[in-house]
Amino acid sequence: MKELTLGRRTSLYALVCITLLYSFFPIYWMIISSFRDDNSLYANFSLLPGPFKLTNYEVLLELTDYPTWFTNSVLVAFGTVCITLVISILIAYSVTRLQFRGKMAVVGTMLYAYMFPPMLLAIPMFSLFVKLGLADTRLSLMISHCTITLPLGVWLLWGFFKQIPTDVEEAAMVDGCSRLKAFVLVVLPLTLPGVVTVAIFSFLLSWTDYTFALVMIGTDSLKTLPAGLDTMVGTYELRWGELMAGSTLIALPLLVMFMFLSRYFIHGLSAGAVKG
Repeated sequence: MKELTLGRRTSLYALVCITLLYSFFPIYWMIISSFRDDNSLYANFSLLPGPFKLTNYEVLLELTDYPTWFTNSVLVAFGTVCITLVISILIAYSVTRLQFRGKMAVVGTMLYAYMFPPMLLAIPMFSLFVKLGLADTRLSLMISHCTITLPLGVWLLWGFFKQIPTDVEEAAMVDGCSRLKAFVLVVLPLTLPGVVTVAIFSFLLSWTDYTFALVMIGTDSLKTLPAGLDTMVGTYELRWGELMAGSTLIALPLLVMFMFLSRYFIHGLSAGAVKG
């Protein structure tokens, strides 16, 4: 029995190690490739890191519009997060606290919309933005990203609001708070892990989006990072060093964000998605 348990444990550890290696290796290769020159990258193939040079980063920042793409990505991502949080909080709270016909259909419809692939939504949305005069703007890209982030945000926060007893709000309202004040001072702080989780997901989906950015934005000065890096792919030349440097800089903010907010993120997923 002990040998069987030891064998299972060894197999589990081996499976975990293989999974970690499979998941981490592309990131590792991207990072070390971004610090290599052309000769080290193409001629002298090696899995070991080094030699380290900053040539790719210097070329990327000096000869491309990377700073502009980065600024656009920051503006679009934070705009998407703000819009998603405000609307998803209001919808999730209304569905769990107010009584009206078809409230469950609201949640079901949003989850159904989440099943559509981005490309299927991008083309008709672009035609709509052209008619509204919003084509080729950051706002159109934010709205497009919300088609993905809003259903997920409503679903997660719906689970959180369902767990909070109505007695908490009623007690605050008996003490003189209005419904809005009770919501802001009592209910919203209790759902902080869920709010942070929705914010992280929204930022992640917006920051890494390529499909909507490719369709909605045509002006070079308004491109975000994924669409901007795509312009570096030429017909007869592909600068892998600069692409790896750009991809590393794209992933860096996400890594920093998860380092500081991972506790809220994990708690938000487990509490909102599983218990709700």
